[in-house]
Amino acid sequence: MGTTLGALQSRLARGERLLPGYLVVGTKRGGSTSLAEWITLHPQVGESRSGKGTHYFDVNFERGFRWYTAQFPKVEDGFSVVGESSPYYMFHPLSPQRIRAALPGVKIVMCLRDPIARAWSHHAYEVARGHEDESFERALDLEESRLAGEEARIVADPKYAADHWRYHAYLRRGHYAEQLHTFHQLFSPDQVLVVQSESLFADPHGQMDRVFAFLGLAPHRCEQLEARNANKPYGEMTRETFARLVDYYTPLNHQLYAMPGIEFAWPYDR
Repeated sequence: MGTTLGALQSRLARGERLLPGYLVVGTKRGGSTSLAEWITLHPQVGESRSGKGTHYFDVNFERGFRWYTAQFPKVEDGFSVVGESSPYYMFHPLSPQRIRAALPGVKIVMCLRDPIARAWSHHAYEVARGHEDESFERALDLEESRLAGEEARIVADPKYAADHWRYHAYLRRGHYAEQLHTFHQLFSPDQVLVVQSESLFADPHGQMDRVFAFLGLAPHRCEQLEARNANKPYGEMTRETFARLVDYYTPLNHQLYAMPGIEFAWPYDR
């Protein structure tokens, strides 16, 4: 894309690193880990030294851009594109602006899961990791008080740990339209792709065809991909809690469905 042979040779001689051409920004417990891994199965995609992601634009920003660029392959390694993934990039209040300032041409990929199933899975994940002692229903009741003032504290002090915001936003992380709108304000529409998590696992080859085309890569069929259907996505959730969450998310989901690039709906909204 406009790089002359001489300029490329100069970059090779200096051992320059490739900058990320894509970021998988979320959502947490939404399939972003699988999506990020499947992208790197393409032979023209290089991986970061940090594995799935660096968390640079959320919790490691103080390490500096030089540290960040050192996490990626060198130009002479021959990859067409490199990237990384962090499901916190989509939700951290400072990440989108940081990404836009550092990588204005980057392509943004979001993997969105039914927010009710996502919230249930998120809670189980934090319980298993020792970040949550409350039941799911009690955690939902506590969320508003737990998150009160957290976003403002992060903005005021980027080093603030914000454990409640990171670990206990079971409902708030499912406000997809709000988060997608933020990225639409910062990046052009052709830089943002939304993948429905359920479609990704039901038809991995078809969805990865979309992703590779979005990244400007040649088609590539990965034998390692396996279609998987979610097993009991709502776990042992009571009918009352499920109904509560349907009422909560239905208006938020319809805001999402009205946005550009969204061509899906979750079953309880159809």
